[in-house]
Amino acid sequence: MTPAEIVTVMLLVAGCFFFLAGTLGLLRFPDLFCRLHALTKADNLGLGLIALGMAVHIASPWAALKILFIWLFTLMASSTSCYLIAKFQRGRAPKPSEASAE
Repeated sequence: MTPAEIVTVMLLVAGCFFFLAGTLGLLRFPDLFCRLHALTKADNLGLGLIALGMAVHIASPWAALKILFIWLFTLMASSTSCYLIAKFQRGRAPKPSEASAE
């Protein structure tokens, strides 16, 4: 194996590890906000590592640039969707003064 292939394999394995960690966080954490945090942080890092591994492996610099742009757009989209889900849920939650009044 060449050094580039070794780096590619290491980045892909690390990316898969972070995807697995994000999935376990989704299944194990108690509330929505912890689950969203696990998914956005771990999955974005996992996708970034996989994209970087594929960019190292691809011979064309333009294709590598496209992969990195896909990762950046996915990063923005997942952060935005996480924010909107959390904001919606925060608006539906009872206020602390309302919960203690019952």
